[in-house]
Amino acid sequence: MTDVTKQENRGASAVDIRGLTIHFGNTTVLSDVSLTVDRGEKVALSGPSGSGKTTILRCILGFLVPRSGVICVLGRELSEKSVWHIRKKTAHVAQEPELGDGTVGEILERPFAYRVNQHLEENLSNIPNLCERLLLPISILDSSMTDLSGGEKQRVALISALLLERPVLLLDEASSALDNDAARAVQDLLSSMESLSILSVSHDDSWLSFSDRVITLPTRNVSEAI
Repeated sequence: MTDVTKQENRGASAVDIRGLTIHFGNTTVLSDVSLTVDRGEKVALSGPSGSGKTTILRCILGFLVPRSGVICVLGRELSEKSVWHIRKKTAHVAQEPELGDGTVGEILERPFAYRVNQHLEENLSNIPNLCERLLLPISILDSSMTDLSGGEKQRVALISALLLERPVLLLDEASSALDNDAARAVQDLLSSMESLSILSVSHDDSWLSFSDRVITLPTRNVSEAI
């Protein structure tokens, strides 16, 4: 794989959020939140349920529009005009990934049918190595996604994200279904990718310890599921 930092200028932070405020109805979920993720930094968002951790990731992806504040990814400000450009620079792995129907191999190959990703098609040759690093048997490529465990789905989703070489990786409890060995394998792999910038949500102590920095958000009176 190529060095993901080559895809953008090196001057700006990976993620820069200033004065982010989000309301759901009359409830303030986030109030004047600012944070920065430097290039290659692994940052974790911690805090109780309802504190807005997942909401921040959804804002970065453009799925939620804040009442106020600025979000920049790799130096580009998020807006209606830039949202698709920014999504092409970010990868997202959810706690319960929804990757579609088919075998694991078909799902991993599917993104490369699109012209925007065809120049990275050679990365498919890295699948055996990524499976080995993440403690997945190569035979899993012939398995249907519907037959996988939660932890297997999380690791397949991570492989899919890494194959696309996005410079910024957003993880939402993406190791919650893993046993200790698999979680450690994920952490070891991501630690070895020095140029990859990660903003993650986690309640797991081992994940927080793996991260370069932990940002703890205060409690808010609203469910993160909103």
